[in-house]
Amino acid sequence: MVTITLLSSSVLVGGFGYLVAKRSTDALLGGVGQEAKQRFDNGVVDATEQMNIMLTAEDPKITQDITLLLSSLAGQRSDASGVVVAMRFKDEPARTLPSEGLVWPQGHDVGKAITKALEDDVMAGGSSHQYVTADLGGDEGQGTYLVYGSPVPTRWKHGSVQLYYLFPVDSQMAIAEDIRSTINYIGAALVLLLGVVTALVTRATVSPVRVAARTAQRLSAGLLDQRMAVKGEDELALLADAFNQMAANLQRQIVRLEEMSRLQRRFTSDVSHELRTPLTTVRMAADLIHSERDSFEPAVARSAELLLGELDRFEELLTDLLEISRFDAGFAMLDAEPTDLVTVVRRVTERLEPVAERLNVSLELVAPDPPVIAEIDGRRVERILRNLVGNAVDHAEGKPVVVTLGVDNRAVAITVRDHGVGLKAGEEKLVFNRFWRADPSRARQTGGTGLGLSISLEDARLHGGWLEAWGAPGRGAQFRLTLPVRAGGRLVGSPLPLVPAELPAPRDGAQDRARPQGAAA
Repeated sequence: MVTITLLSSSVLVGGFGYLVAKRSTDALLGGVGQEAKQRFDNGVVDATEQMNIMLTAEDPKITQDITLLLSSLAGQRSDASGVVVAMRFKDEPARTLPSEGLVWPQGHDVGKAITKALEDDVMAGGSSHQYVTADLGGDEGQGTYLVYGSPVPTRWKHGSVQLYYLFPVDSQMAIAEDIRSTINYIGAALVLLLGVVTALVTRATVSPVRVAARTAQRLSAGLLDQRMAVKGEDELALLADAFNQMAANLQRQIVRLEEMSRLQRRFTSDVSHELRTPLTTVRMAADLIHSERDSFEPAVARSAELLLGELDRFEELLTDLLEISRFDAGFAMLDAEPTDLVTVVRRVTERLEPVAERLNVSLELVAPDPPVIAEIDGRRVERILRNLVGNAVDHAEGKPVVVTLGVDNRAVAITVRDHGVGLKAGEEKLVFNRFWRADPSRARQTGGTGLGLSISLEDARLHGGWLEAWGAPGRGAQFRLTLPVRAGGRLVGSPLPLVPAELPAPRDGAQDRARPQGAAA
C-alpha cells in the first residue's frame, strides 16, 4: 500500500506540478513577450521612417546617423535597461557601413545571439523571434534573451537592412525557476507526507490482521489457548472478538474429538485385550472338537471345521485391531536391519502359492539376480507384501499376478500387478481406508479382515516410504511399495513406475510425481 501510494502520488503530484510550473512560466514569458513585441513593432516603424529619410547609403555620416538611430531606439523608455538593438546590412549597401553591423549599446557581440535560423527567417521577408542564451560580452555576462528580428524597408539601390531587438528575460526566468523549485519541494514533501500517513493507516489496519495470522498459526500448531487482544469497540475489535470466539469453539470441539478418539482407541485396545482370554479358551475347545470331528456326524463335523475357520479369522481380526490401536497411540516402533528383499518377496509368494493354485492363478516373480539389501523391518514388510499379494490373488479372476522388485541407489520398490476387475476412478484413494471394500458382496478367499491395507499403509509410513495404488476397470490394478534403502532416508522417486509399463503413462508423468492419498509422506 505504501509503495502504491508513493508511486501514484508521485505521478499525480509530478504531473500537477509540471502543469503549474509550465503555466506560470508561460504566463511570465507571455507578458514579457507581448510587451517586447509591441516595443519591437514600434521600433521597426520608427526605424523605417528614419531609414527612408536617408536617401543614399553613400553618405559619409551614414554610420553616425544609424548609430544615433539605434541609440534612440534602445533608449525610448526609462525601463529599457539591458535592451540591445542591432542593425545588420546584407550585401554591403555602402562601403562605409561595417559588414558585421552596428549595435547599441556598443561593445556587445550580438552575433552570438542572432542564430542563422533566425537570420534566414528575417531574410525571407518576415519578422521572427526566439529565446537564446548567450554571452554578449558586456557587463551582464551570460544571460537569456528574447530576440526579435525584422527587415527594414529602405530606398537604397543595393543591399538590405535587418533590425534586431534583444530583450533580457533573466529575471522572469529566475522567477520561473523559483516557482519550479518551490513546486518540486512542496511536491516532494507532500508525497512523503502521504507515504507516512499511508504507512500509519496501513499499519493500524494490518497489524490486527498480522496478529490474527500469527494467532492462527499458533492454533494450527496445536497451541489452542492462543487468543487475540481486544482493544476498543471498532470493527477491528469486533474482528478480534469473533476470532477469539471461533478459536474457543474450535478448542472445545478439538478437545472433545480428542477425548472421543482417546476413548475409542482405549475401548478398542481394552476390548481386544479382554477378548484374548475367552478367545484362548474357545480356541482350545474348538481345537479339541476339531480333532474329534471324524467321530461326529457329517453336519456336526462340518460345523467344527467352520467354527475353527471363523476362530482363525476372529483371532486375526483381534491381532489387526491391536496393531491399529498401537499405530493410533503412536507406540509402533521400527526394528530396522539389513535384509535381503528378494528372500522376503520369494517367501511371501511361496506361502501364497497354494491359495493361488486353488484359484487357478499363477504367481510370477521378477527380481534382480544379486541380493537386494535394504535397512527394513522384515516382519512389517512381509506383512505388507502378504496383504498386497493376497488381495491381488483375490481379485485376479484366474489371470496371472506379477510381483516385480526394482532398486536404485536411494530406494527399493515392489509392485504387485493383477489383471482382474481393477479399480474405478477415485477408488485408489479409498482403498487404504479401514474396512473399505470395492464390492461388499464379494466373497473373500483369503479370509481378510478389511484392515490389511490400512495396516500396510501405516507400516510403509513407519519406514518413511510410499504405498500407492493404480487401477482401471477391466484392466486390473497395481500397487507399488517404495522404501528408502537406508533407514531414515528421504525418498525423491521410485525405481518402478506406478502405471504398468504396457499402458500409456499419465501426461507429463503427473501420477508418479504427485503421490495419491494412499502414499505416505
